[in-house]
Amino acid sequence: MEPRKDKLAISLSGVSCISNDGDMLLDRVDLRVKRGECLLLMGRSGSGKTTITKCINGLIPSFEPSLALEGEVRVCGLDPSSCEMYELAELVGSVFQNPKSQFFNLTSNDELAFGLESRGVPVEEIEKRISRTVAALKAEHLLYRDVNKMSGGEKQSLVFASVDIAGPDVLVLDEPTANLDVSSIEALHDEIAAVKAQGKTVVIAEHRLYFASDLIDRAVLIEGGRVSREFSPGELMGLGEEEREALGLRATDPDEALSVTVPRALPGEEGEVGGGPEGLELSAYTVLREGAPVFDPVSVSVPTGKVLGVLGENGAGKSTLLRGLAGLERHEAGEVRLGGARQARKGRRRSVALVMQDVNHQLFSDSVWNECLLAVCGRDDEPTRVRIGETLSRLDLSDKAQMHPMALSGGQKQRLSLACALLSNRRVLLLDEPTSGLDFEHMVEVARLVRRLAGAGAAVVLVTHDREFLNRCCDGVIELGVPTNEVAGR
Repeated sequence: MEPRKDKLAISLSGVSCISNDGDMLLDRVDLRVKRGECLLLMGRSGSGKTTITKCINGLIPSFEPSLALEGEVRVCGLDPSSCEMYELAELVGSVFQNPKSQFFNLTSNDELAFGLESRGVPVEEIEKRISRTVAALKAEHLLYRDVNKMSGGEKQSLVFASVDIAGPDVLVLDEPTANLDVSSIEALHDEIAAVKAQGKTVVIAEHRLYFASDLIDRAVLIEGGRVSREFSPGELMGLGEEEREALGLRATDPDEALSVTVPRALPGEEGEVGGGPEGLELSAYTVLREGAPVFDPVSVSVPTGKVLGVLGENGAGKSTLLRGLAGLERHEAGEVRLGGARQARKGRRRSVALVMQDVNHQLFSDSVWNECLLAVCGRDDEPTRVRIGETLSRLDLSDKAQMHPMALSGGQKQRLSLACALLSNRRVLLLDEPTSGLDFEHMVEVARLVRRLAGAGAAVVLVTHDREFLNRCCDGVIELGVPTNEVAGR
């Protein structure tokens, strides 16, 4: 299909989106995006950013028919509600928060070719486009790879390249940096800059604003399903801290967003975050795969009442460290002590609470309330009910108590898993990217809860790429390293 050459790439006129329950997800939105423009959608969680992206890429109404859509949407001259989905897919490409949700193949080259193969493009043209895109995005390291062995950042880059190879006029990105480390975010930044230089239109819905500050032509603040304000890049960067935080926005200055203000330690050094003698102690601890260490051995003490942050690139082994501490890895080296006593894997499972990065793996019940009951071993007395109610209220989940966990948004699922960890009263709390996809206000609330939990007597270890969050709640930080022989083998 020939791309439309009209001046506007995207037009939303009086667009409202209403759920089955009568909730107004979008309320008479008017939005125009010029061809070649890079637009940033920002605002609190639940404000309507993702809903706008779904109206643009056609997921609403094609894949969510229960939602009532009013008003007019035009994308490259097409009406997503009436055109064939394959027609729109030739013009609009989407990159979601979780890259695994977009994979259809086991190898990277097959994934790069998949979109064009589905459209019947000749093999010679597919190979030509792959070569051209890989060169333009400097993505040669993605070729001939097993998708399941790629890091999170590499997976996100593979999705971006796969979308770009298909040659859409418009790219829609929904929270693309949520699970990425600093170097991966820099790579994504450069990839977006490359497609923008080709004159393509880019729409980004994002909480981490700093990485896009020099990419965007305009930023739009979404509040309560409406466009409430527009900003030029200069106006956005010029927002004072007090006004920015009142709007529920994260840092716009890269220096502020990326600085680490808490004490650092080398993971192999004997060190203590500070505090009393009880808590978690690691001595030359690492996890083994095929007899080799996944990460450099860690020696550190995390007393009760303290919070240790763990930084490191995607693929450095941060999640594996937490899995090992929780007793979920079969092969390990070094020692783990709780309260001064050495703890084997089985014992740690009874003493440690783990909130995984992909919380879908640990939500089992048929309602939010019943999920919380599982965390307290089924106790249903009055004090327990009060405690559950207070915990859900602190995490802004009171009105979701009877919802099925799988019906929650990603941020809500994250907060539910954290609620269950809080309710479990374990001695050690392990958190894997607890603020992934969270807006400023929920990030601050999670930081407060982590501090409150530590103050109640837990030792907390959290893995994060979110340095704004780390600076608000950690007492110390280590940066996990990949063993030298592993680096040499890459």
